[in-house]
Amino acid sequence: MPWLLSSQVELVSSSPSERQCERTAFSFYCAVRERLPVWLLEDMRRMEVFCWEDGRPRAFLPSEALLYALVHDHRDYARYLLNRYSASALRAPRCSFCRRRSSSAQHLNMAVRYDRVSILGTMMETLKDFDTPSERREFLDGCGGGCSHVADAGKTAVLLAVELSRPDCLLLLLVHGARPDGLDAALQTLVSCDAPQRRDAQRCLDLLLLFLPKPLPLRRLQEEPQRWQSLLGNEVFGWLCGLAPPPLLLQALRCLARSGPDQISKLPDFLQPHSWQ
Repeated sequence: MPWLLSSQVELVSSSPSERQCERTAFSFYCAVRERLPVWLLEDMRRMEVFCWEDGRPRAFLPSEALLYALVHDHRDYARYLLNRYSASALRAPRCSFCRRRSSSAQHLNMAVRYDRVSILGTMMETLKDFDTPSERREFLDGCGGGCSHVADAGKTAVLLAVELSRPDCLLLLLVHGARPDGLDAALQTLVSCDAPQRRDAQRCLDLLLLFLPKPLPLRRLQEEPQRWQSLLGNEVFGWLCGLAPPPLLLQALRCLARSGPDQISKLPDFLQPHSWQ
């Protein structure tokens, strides 16, 4: 499966039936990669493509097909799966190696890693179909802790967006209620990234500050105060250290940021979050 770590693809099939399942799965993977029409992909998934599980073949699940659609940015197919199967399309499949079911954050992490902003937006619209607030919370803030074989296991989608400097993905997650963790990682990314990535890393930090309820004490700020004061600006640095209230512009933008992902991005440059520094 393309979402598994490459170093773990070491299982050799011995059964002819199992090898046939692998061939059909690979054919389906290629069909999604070629972005064939949705109706054709669904016919393949339901009638021609099989996975080998517990000693017998089974049809591909919508959630597994969605992972393929994420990898290859097949937006029409992803939209169909999410509209047709709703929250069940976001249910994480079992790991092929340990048979454990990973966190539902697997789909979110995949969308962030491949920077699939459009599909991620459709996934966020599906949140309304979750049965309970706790299920929505688990989906948004899950960290894939159930299985270590999945790429990015142990990381929330927000943390991954911060580490990879994906501001558009991060804004979608935060607007829809994801926990704004990862401030320390955002600071580390900002000082360690290359120059071409610095603008996106700065924007990720700014977005976290917009949604952060209150600053948390960070050791790195205390250890190098002059460095961070020059990088963040006096007002932001003082607020993060608990020495001053948040900047007025930051306070004004908080309500706007929570009203929708488009509200911040449409502001003129002099009112963008970086201007409070």
